[in-house]
Amino acid sequence: MKFTVHHTDKNSKARIGEFETDHGIVETPIFMPVGTQGTVKAVTQRILENEIDAEIVLSNTYHLYLRPGTSVLENAGGLHNFMNWHRPILTDSGGFQIYSLSDLRKLKGDGVEFKSHLDGSTHFFTPAKVIEIQRSIGSDIMMPLDECTPYPCDYEYAVKSKELTSKWAVKNKEAFDSTKPLYGHKQFLFGIIQGSVYKDLRESSAQDLVKLDFDGYSIGGLAVGESTETMYDVVDFTTDFMPEYKPRYLMGVGRPENILEAIARGVDMFDCVMPTRNARNAYLFTSAGIVSMRNAAYKDDNNPLDTNCNCYTCKNFSKAYLRHLFNAREILALELATIHNLTFYLDLIREARKRIKDGSFVEWKNELSKIISINVQSTKEE
Repeated sequence: MKFTVHHTDKNSKARIGEFETDHGIVETPIFMPVGTQGTVKAVTQRILENEIDAEIVLSNTYHLYLRPGTSVLENAGGLHNFMNWHRPILTDSGGFQIYSLSDLRKLKGDGVEFKSHLDGSTHFFTPAKVIEIQRSIGSDIMMPLDECTPYPCDYEYAVKSKELTSKWAVKNKEAFDSTKPLYGHKQFLFGIIQGSVYKDLRESSAQDLVKLDFDGYSIGGLAVGESTETMYDVVDFTTDFMPEYKPRYLMGVGRPENILEAIARGVDMFDCVMPTRNARNAYLFTSAGIVSMRNAAYKDDNNPLDTNCNCYTCKNFSKAYLRHLFNAREILALELATIHNLTFYLDLIREARKRIKDGSFVEWKNELSKIISINVQSTKEE
């Protein structure tokens, strides 16, 4: 993968760059909207491209394997054709989803056995199987099978988990190198650094993976219950052991202020369900803080949701109307809220790039984080 660093901030580890795929160039830092099952919930691909201008989306190997299945995807010519999205796609390996199944999974040396959350049927993922599925999906960037440790996690378990992830990384890379893409475009494979909150294990995991020369590197196993300060500390430590001229991806994080802090610590790529999930539950991110659109305070408020936002929702509809849609359980509420939250996240990323370039990133980040993390309260909800 060709990855170019164009600018590095003088006051932090933040950087501006870009990587190239056959489906387009992606500027970094970047936030990837989550389209787990081949769709970003509540918005169409046309809106994602034309209104929100998402450069890349994320889908999930576990979910697409179970439904619709690899034969359907191959018959369609891959996920890009199936969902009519012709910009880049990254697919998670499904390791986190299998981890979340808890007592429905059995971890073994050569893979993991799990029961489908759909029908209880039994399946077995190996590193090679996960690569095979992602060849059928045809994503531009694949993630390898790894084990996500729980939190809290004792040191002995974290050691075994790290060693298993490193062992599987070798198998993932072998399977990737010995197979070819099915649809004519290049595919890339990232490594996942594990080690829980233990710095020596994070360093060891990074060293194991760097030897394998992946196309990019990600930090997994965070935002699973540890404190925010611990997460920042582990990220800051780990990026020092990640190659400078390959993309760095922090998986599943997070709130806007988390993303800004991780950018300052050298991370390039992010994904999280928070903007879309919160939107469907009427919690919207604004330049004044987080608001709930079910609050009674907005009943007669004919102002835009956020006067600093130029998204379709803010340019055309009032807080009163959005509140009405949510309280009336109208489907349009979900679409308009999702458009806004995703625009907020991507505009934040775009502004971060500008601030890194002009040297004002750290000051801007510190001031903005105080505001956007505020929960704006009102008297009651109806």
